Amino acid sequence: MAGNRGARYEMDMCTGPILGKMLRFALPLMLSSMLQLLFNAADIVVVGRFAGDSALAAVGSTGSLVNLITNVFMGLSVGTNVVAARALGARDHANVQRTVHTSMLVALISGVFLTAVGVIGARRFLQWMGSPHDVIDLAAKYLRIYFVGMTSMMVYNFGSAILRAVGDTRRPLYFLLIAGVLNVVLNLFFVIALHMDVDGVALATIISQTVSAVLVFVCLMRSEGSIRFDPRRMRMHFDVFRDIATIGLPAGFQGIMFSISNVAIQSSINAFGSTVVAGSSAAGNIEGFVYVGMNAFYQTAISFIGQNMGAKKYDRIWRLLGTALICVTVVGLVLGVGAWSIGDTLVGIYTSSPDVIAAGVARMTYLSLPYFLCGIMDVLVGALRGIGYSIAPMIVSIVGVCGLRLLWIATVCKLPAFSDPAGLFLSYPVSWVITLTAHFACFVWAMGRIKKKAALEAAQTGGEE
Repeated sequence: MAGNRGARYEMDMCTGPILGKMLRFALPLMLSSMLQLLFNAADIVVVGRFAGDSALAAVGSTGSLVNLITNVFMGLSVGTNVVAARALGARDHANVQRTVHTSMLVALISGVFLTAVGVIGARRFLQWMGSPHDVIDLAAKYLRIYFVGMTSMMVYNFGSAILRAVGDTRRPLYFLLIAGVLNVVLNLFFVIALHMDVDGVALATIISQTVSAVLVFVCLMRSEGSIRFDPRRMRMHFDVFRDIATIGLPAGFQGIMFSISNVAIQSSINAFGSTVVAGSSAAGNIEGFVYVGMNAFYQTAISFIGQNMGAKKYDRIWRLLGTALICVTVVGLVLGVGAWSIGDTLVGIYTSSPDVIAAGVARMTYLSLPYFLCGIMDVLVGALRGIGYSIAPMIVSIVGVCGLRLLWIATVCKLPAFSDPAGLFLSYPVSWVITLTAHFACFVWAMGRIKKKAALEAAQTGGEE
């Protein structure tokens, strides 16, 4: 019975129609990611409404810093997804088991390490970012408490990556629904009833993250088949870790470089004062919902293409990529343009200040409207990682996105016509167009190499693909 229950959540990604399966996979993933964003959105809304604009700016301005510190380890969870998916596609169940137990150990080690780094270095990191003097104390307090929950965050993300590899995106959604409701309730209780400020919302976040981590941990322990987790078998299989790191470390390093460029942009935003910081923080949270809607198809591309790569179904990979690109474009346009069209109302959820609302809507004009370009770029990156190429998209992204944005800040933003926040935000769509073009060229080149190698191996063995 347990095996049958588990099988209901799994998906055969290597045969049958593509669109329906992709949507069934992506929709729960999209909703899960949006619920995860609600952890932070609830923090922002509660502090903005009940603790003031300084607390709003303090919490909102920490997002890029958190991403910078955690990206290497989040990249390793991407590696877990790819390695597990390819092993499943090849029906190598012993290697799936080794991947599961290695990954969960990496998650625990990563969480402890990140807690130590975040608690010790919070204020220093904020000083390096040029955080405004009127918010740095609150921001440091928020970060120190937030980083206590890093082990829970890592366990949830690595565990979810394993479940995605078999096509299970529904149970992570259920777990986050429970945790998300708890987070909102605790936010209101700590801030309104107990009169706490940023420490209350940080505490609510780590409690809810711990609940979601425990649920995914228990789910893996009770799963049947190759993804079943037994804590007694948790150990480091270094050959598996090498494969995870080969995909995950470039992905994580790419994330770091993205975050560095975002931290540089955040530092430039900080120079415009707390009103612009607060407006940009609120708009950034709204745009986050658009982003995760599109990012669901990035993760879909990784899992589907990873399994089909393991099964050596190369022609199907092209069909998967085309379907994912169409889906992400539609979702990006609907959500991005829709959010911008009601920008006043959405930013108004976070603050009642007209100046802050105006600053937020101004940002959305340059990021939310063309956001579908970012979605296309990410799906191409996911496709490259699914076929085992992670260094190429890392290099392209570092040069095309991070390098261009830093160069933009150092040159274009110095010009009088681009010295305002709008000039800063324009760097985003410009970098997306350049980088997605280069990623597509890389994918064409990589698939050509893979098919040529497969043809050569078939000729040498006298067999056929």
